[in-house]
Amino acid sequence: MKLFGRENLKYPIIQGGMAVRVSTAPLAAAVAGCGGIGIIGATGMAIGELRREIAKARRLARNGILGVNVMYAVRNFAELVKTALQEKVDLVISGAGFSRDIFSWGREAGIPIFTIVSSSRLAQIAEKYGASALIAEGVEAGGHLGTDRPTREILPEIKGAVHVPVFAAGGITDSKDISEMMALGADGVQIATRFVLSAECTVDDAFKRHYLNAREEDVVIVKSPVGLPGRAIRNIFSENLSRGEVPKITHCNDCLKHCSKEYCILEALDNSCRGNLEKGLVFSGKNVYKIKEILPVKKIFANLVQAFNR
Repeated sequence: MKLFGRENLKYPIIQGGMAVRVSTAPLAAAVAGCGGIGIIGATGMAIGELRREIAKARRLARNGILGVNVMYAVRNFAELVKTALQEKVDLVISGAGFSRDIFSWGREAGIPIFTIVSSSRLAQIAEKYGASALIAEGVEAGGHLGTDRPTREILPEIKGAVHVPVFAAGGITDSKDISEMMALGADGVQIATRFVLSAECTVDDAFKRHYLNAREEDVVIVKSPVGLPGRAIRNIFSENLSRGEVPKITHCNDCLKHCSKEYCILEALDNSCRGNLEKGLVFSGKNVYKIKEILPVKKIFANLVQAFNR
């Protein structure tokens, strides 16, 4: 498949850029090496750390396609995006808010910008400003949510409203899900949660065990100081959060453009990926309960790409 001038995209599968050091260089490189699009989640990283992650991923992935995801809600959004562009990644993905400036930055650098959208209206705006592709993300997704509608509803609407490629996202875990999205008109898919349970994902083992042990009823909606609802796996922290019993912020780095300051979400996400689940928020997609084993990315990909071989 040829996409944004590149001939070496073997499979139109984007590995979701999960924030605060869930999607790091080893995972992104492994996905890129399998012929997909590997993404580093830059949100929560310092500039120097992002540069190092990009360099490491490039060494590991060789000629694979690598990108960076940056959440618009973070205060250093522009710095992170411009750093990724300076490092000549293959693409930049942005969501959790909408930036008009990012498209001119991308054009100047000659690097495509992908935008995460949840409505046909925002999809048309993003295309107008210069998005090279769109990611139609439904309510089944993990992390911060931009809609209460399922992917299968918003995808055809978005696909019918624009002319650029549209990737489906939200709750996709296997080749059957991919086939369904492609039948609905998707040009490709973005998958995040499945790749957490990979050998290459660098989160703590306790984080992965929490994924493995999750039941359908354990997946909950939580309140985020970002101002958007979030999808997570129930734990002590989420239960305390539902009762309004969360740790007070003792030191604020002013990391978000707008923050309710009810609790520090950056700290909560960082805690969980390091294995401190009692003090951490564990974001995941709705269908995490369907995934029951940790596999190497190569094996996960072999299972996923059956959708393209039918």
